Amino acid sequence: MVRRQFEAYLDKVFGFADLVAGMPEGRTYPLHPWEKVFDAVFLGSACQFGTLHRIEFESRDGALSKRIGPISEDMLGYAMQRQDIDSLFALGCTIAQRLKRNGVLGSEWAMGRMAAAVDGIEICSSYARCCDACLERKVERKVDGELRECLQYYHRVSAVTLVSTPIPVFLGIRFQQAGETEVACLPNAQVTYDKFHVDSVVDEAVDQVRRLEQKTAPELAKSRYVWLKNPEDLNERQWEKFDALDIANSHLKTARAYEIRLPFQDLFNQPAEKAKAFLDKWYFWATHSRLPPIIKVAKTIRKHQDGILRWFISGINNGILEGINSLVQAAKAKARGYRHDRNLATIVYLIAGKLDLSALRT
Repeated sequence: MVRRQFEAYLDKVFGFADLVAGMPEGRTYPLHPWEKVFDAVFLGSACQFGTLHRIEFESRDGALSKRIGPISEDMLGYAMQRQDIDSLFALGCTIAQRLKRNGVLGSEWAMGRMAAAVDGIEICSSYARCCDACLERKVERKVDGELRECLQYYHRVSAVTLVSTPIPVFLGIRFQQAGETEVACLPNAQVTYDKFHVDSVVDEAVDQVRRLEQKTAPELAKSRYVWLKNPEDLNERQWEKFDALDIANSHLKTARAYEIRLPFQDLFNQPAEKAKAFLDKWYFWATHSRLPPIIKVAKTIRKHQDGILRWFISGINNGILEGINSLVQAAKAKARGYRHDRNLATIVYLIAGKLDLSALRT
């Protein structure tokens, strides 16, 4: 699809040009109107021009020269920094509502329901507070050669994408507040926890046991992935370490945690009607292990049991959101960071759709 056809389709179906023109201007004396700035960034993102520097070049001498014309990356950044993010979110909601009304968001497998994937994306962290909205957590890190518990500050956003549609539809993002989880942006949703994330919290518990025991068991050095991988996934060097540890006859606490981890891998292979009984049996075993990290993760899984078991009904996973996460991280790396959170949020809105306009002609 050529650019003109793409823009004509957006105007015909959504009245896109009028929606963009109706967005408020965030600057008092703009050299270039917001509509032009938005078009440059939107079309540049649709063409997969990864950075503002590339969009500046394409607007001046490349594919967007006739449509946009000269505009500097500093101007684009300045305008986005001062633009109200709520207006961009409202634009996305309007598009999603019209897609729903036109029947584009329907699907057979979801039985008429709207299924969305939600994922949290951490955008920055520091041991110094940068603003009053910083979230807090306690982490362990080495200070002067000693392991200490420190307070870390960070910012995290929740991204939401419809996955019950023929093509995934990115709905939007919101910054998490203190005490919120990723699903706070969908208060009435029925939550499904997918296999990847459930397995990862059990893996982390096993690794915590290993790190604690390694202080008194030097044979555990450089064995992390022996415990976190399934036997069939080990490489040759890891197999040698596996054999040397003699896990089957070992009295190590880490070996006990590993023996609890392996059966948990079979949870998502169970028939739906047997999944709860399987999980109950595993929970009893884990909570009687006398291993604090394993007991803690077992209680976490029990707390979220309904969402875990709902996977056997919905069958959805967060793969699409993980893909968006990688796009966000790539955008951060290419831009060498953003001066303001609103700039990053704007870029996320514009790149997450990942429109394929590789055959773009002007």
